[in-house]
Amino acid sequence: MIPRSAPEVSPLDERELAELEELLDALPAPLEPLDVSMTDGFLVGVLLQPQTVPAAQWLRHITDVDGREPPAGPALQRLHALVRRRHAELERAIAQRQWFDPWVWELDEDASPSEAVMPWVAGFATAMEFFPGLMRLDGPALLEPLAQLFMHLDPEDLEDADELLAEIETLEPPEDMAEAVEMLVRASLLLADVSRPRKVQPPARKTPQPRPGAPGGRRPPPRR
Repeated sequence: MIPRSAPEVSPLDERELAELEELLDALPAPLEPLDVSMTDGFLVGVLLQPQTVPAAQWLRHITDVDGREPPAGPALQRLHALVRRRHAELERAIAQRQWFDPWVWELDEDASPSEAVMPWVAGFATAMEFFPGLMRLDGPALLEPLAQLFMHLDPEDLEDADELLAEIETLEPPEDMAEAVEMLVRASLLLADVSRPRKVQPPARKTPQPRPGAPGGRRPPPRR
């Protein structure tokens, strides 16, 4: 994870986010790039792996879900630069267990909050498909946060996941977008506690104090 001495990462502004969307949309067929929201969920899934995933391995799945090689050139370099900045921003937030704003947007008025965050979760699930290290961890603490994410997907997409489906059945769907987004962030940080636990600083060693009455020592004040 990012060390404390790392320089501050500037988030993408609205103009840069729109530029990233245009660059992804401009990739030629037969490539099938992730959209912006899926890219964001995918990056979080990559960052939650117990072992660091090299950029060369995860970048290729953003420009094409199957990892096919995109055409080289300035446009690809710019796309990679924008995605790397978002990756670095998310990495810092996850390492420090801080809030981040997922790239999700409200749809039309008839769409549910779950439908709005579904692309983000689909991107996360794509990361789990290609980098399954997190899913292979054996820990009961994973079940609830995974259920909070995968509850937004079609149950038929969760094959051989009876325990996860049972946990999803116990959850209430989010009532609004604010709650849906909060669930995404909370679940991601809970997963980080399992797959990327923070290093606990060893307790500081106490400097031995001279005993009262010894040379240089002072008698403790009387108790009141």
